[in-house]
Amino acid sequence: MRLIFLGTGGYHPNERRHTASLLFPDIGLALDAGTGFFRVQERLQTDTLDVFLTHAHLDHICGLTFFLVPVLCGDVTGVRVHGTTRTLTAVRQHLFAEELFPVVPPFDWCELSAKIEVQVAAGGRLNCFDLEHPGGSLGYRIDWPHRSVAYITDTTAPGNYLAFIRNVDVLIHECYFPDDMLEWAHKTGHSSATAVAKIARDCGAKRLYLVHSDPQHPEDDPIDLKRIRRIFPDAGLAEDLQEIEL
Repeated sequence: MRLIFLGTGGYHPNERRHTASLLFPDIGLALDAGTGFFRVQERLQTDTLDVFLTHAHLDHICGLTFFLVPVLCGDVTGVRVHGTTRTLTAVRQHLFAEELFPVVPPFDWCELSAKIEVQVAAGGRLNCFDLEHPGGSLGYRIDWPHRSVAYITDTTAPGNYLAFIRNVDVLIHECYFPDDMLEWAHKTGHSSATAVAKIARDCGAKRLYLVHSDPQHPEDDPIDLKRIRRIFPDAGLAEDLQEIEL
């Protein structure tokens, strides 16, 4: 099972990192649709696509506007966009308001809640969990036979989601700030280095990939990866277009 990091930064793109988007190209499943979403069309291996949104902040949804042409040209025969009622309402009423984007793509809109389990390709089960973040956010976990992945972004670690990600094989977790900016993490609803490392250790994850870093710092290590690895050794800062096997 392949996973491609299409966008690994937060807030706005910079010369190195686009904003949040992950793609499972072989099964037609994406998590979030930030600016990195423009890369989906070249890599998608199916003629349908399911997009699961964590929340409606622009850095996680603006890429939906990039996908009009593949649908209208028939390269993709169906797109289902999943999210909470609040998220889907915001996307439909604001992102696709006629004044901003005059041609509404023929997407199917599928409402989610933390009580709904979704069956996905290859025998997978997708569940979501409410996270604490200004405006709300969802965390996702997908379990297939013999492998699992969780995606936790736009929340402040540690949160109340430890049980939700327990024993996951691959944990993808935001890490916007290094520890010396902990106060800003709490102010903005984001996470810092040591807290994320402890979450990965305490939940029993096998691998940790860090995303949603501060775009003002495009350098190799904007989050103090050495500090994180002292607590959780199998950690890495994900990069755009990095591909992993689950």
